[in-house]
Amino acid sequence: MPKKRRVLLTGAAGRIGVAVTDRLSERWDIVATDIAGSGCQELDVTDASACRFAFAEVDAVVHLAGVPSPDAEWDDLLPGNVIGAHNVASAAMALRTRRLVLASSLQAVSAYPADFQVRAGDPPRPANLYGATKAWAEAIGSWATSVSPIEVVAMRIGYFAEEPPTGPDVTARDLGAWLSPEDCAELVRASVEGPVEGFTVVNGISANRYRKASYSDAETQLGYRPSDDVWVSLKNTRSGARQGIPTEHTRP
Repeated sequence: MPKKRRVLLTGAAGRIGVAVTDRLSERWDIVATDIAGSGCQELDVTDASACRFAFAEVDAVVHLAGVPSPDAEWDDLLPGNVIGAHNVASAAMALRTRRLVLASSLQAVSAYPADFQVRAGDPPRPANLYGATKAWAEAIGSWATSVSPIEVVAMRIGYFAEEPPTGPDVTARDLGAWLSPEDCAELVRASVEGPVEGFTVVNGISANRYRKASYSDAETQLGYRPSDDVWVSLKNTRSGARQGIPTEHTRP
């Protein structure tokens, strides 16, 4: 039997970490780490030495740890999102890790107009400090590839949720950015296994009919194959039929 890839996940006790671990643990030898333990190997990404120790003998690092709230303040974001991203990239370079996958966010480009479909090549334009820290993570990834042979993928993750978002405050923009757990795991798989030279940014959403972001780069470069569509999922539920499903056409 061929040897499984050994892939370390930071922030593995979070919602995305759990979704990825549940779906890819048979495919990979996953080293699940998190600051809180929670059934994972304990790792605080603000500790540079701990990162270097943890990253020994892994094929890839998927960095999911950090504060995930667009409403977070600077003092909350600084340790995990800013210092942590630097520590993770530095440790991965020092240990000559082949592939580093960074969790960016569509919040890094959230200040573009609502009817503008974001491409992976569009430069960061955040509307909040959280998005600015994700733009920092992308810059750290680009820096890493400029000074070392490491391969880096920055995933601009959309509206991740176990079920399609519903309720009176949900907009077509929210729906168009939905990323299902199945497609999120597929995005991480493609980001770890797909061919990459240097640094690349990809958008991470499901195969939604009306898309807030284009995932064509992830599809053509990495072999990302999403399968879920938020509008189909909502039409198949009573909640979607009750609330009336908003639609939005974005430029193709």
